[in-house]
Amino acid sequence: MSDQLASGQPIRVLTIGDDFSRESLALKVGLSPRGEDVVGVLNGLIGERGRPHSIRCDNGTEFTSQVMDQWAYWNRVVLDFIRPGKPMGNGLIEGFSSRFRQECLNEYWFLSVADAQQKIEAWRQHYNDQRPHSSLENRTPNDFANQAIARHPHGDGQGGTKPPHSDP
Repeated sequence: MSDQLASGQPIRVLTIGDDFSRESLALKVGLSPRGEDVVGVLNGLIGERGRPHSIRCDNGTEFTSQVMDQWAYWNRVVLDFIRPGKPMGNGLIEGFSSRFRQECLNEYWFLSVADAQQKIEAWRQHYNDQRPHSSLENRTPNDFANQAIARHPHGDGQGGTKPPHSDP
């Protein structure tokens, strides 16, 4: 997603969500994210949550880069690209992005990349911890995910603890 600082400088936000739990796994702010940036965020998430089977993403250069392709190969993760020009191929993240823009990006003036990251991270935490979702039986994403872990404590057999399907 794109936005700008109060100075007019453009920023981009890497958005990673989990289709199963509706959790916002990461919202990483940068000036111009590259494949290396995406890989860094994904490696951190694997350390916390385990390896996903697949990742659905758009055709941005940060996702179609050689470094991302190599990362997916070495981690045995399928990159599931949506059809170009068809954002609803990733409808859950599109719905999330709409709420994120309306409730966060449109509500704040960001003075710097660090200021944007702080405000966006606070919004992400609120979204995950305090916002019930009707699609999750009116539970928060984190509550839903924790209950799924409690029901299936040994995970998915792939190193993850949650049903795997993350979307950047």
